[in-house]
Amino acid sequence: MRERLPHEIVASVLAGLTAFIGGNALHLPPWAVFLSWAAVFLLGGPRGDRAVRLWCAMPAGSAFALVIVLVEQHAGGAFGEGQTARNAFQTLVILVVNTALMYTGRLGVLVPGMFLGFASYFATFFGGFGYDPGNPWAAWLCVVAMNALGPVFAHLSTRLTFPVREAAPARADAPVTGADAA
Repeated sequence: MRERLPHEIVASVLAGLTAFIGGNALHLPPWAVFLSWAAVFLLGGPRGDRAVRLWCAMPAGSAFALVIVLVEQHAGGAFGEGQTARNAFQTLVILVVNTALMYTGRLGVLVPGMFLGFASYFATFFGGFGYDPGNPWAAWLCVVAMNALGPVFAHLSTRLTFPVREAAPARADAPVTGADAA
């Protein structure tokens, strides 16, 4: 396939558009689009089945991260109020929740996609992004929406190059037919 417009230009224009998506009153995390966009290409490029796998995996990973934040907010002082006690409790919570995330991969959910969603959630929540910074549920909604756009942008980045099929070159070792000999 030959591109009528260079992929580098098309992808850069699309990347620039994320400024309008993230730089609005909702304060959405534009980098979350880039993570899932890159994930599509790590899976082999835009295809519907790959997008569906990410659309299932990334929100699941973000949900596991949401559980960690909610448990920490509601029971973070269970081992005491000192920093070491809080760190020990957080270690236990991460151990349990991360183990559950990993076992979820045995159900066929894309584990790397879950980890991208997991990381996207933490960056959104702790980075103060979303329409209600500091609200764990708002962070989840915002990051899921933005991660969902990545496969769309990946698809657009290839389609908007307006690819055309090139004619296959004649092979030198192809047999000569009567029409070719004339």
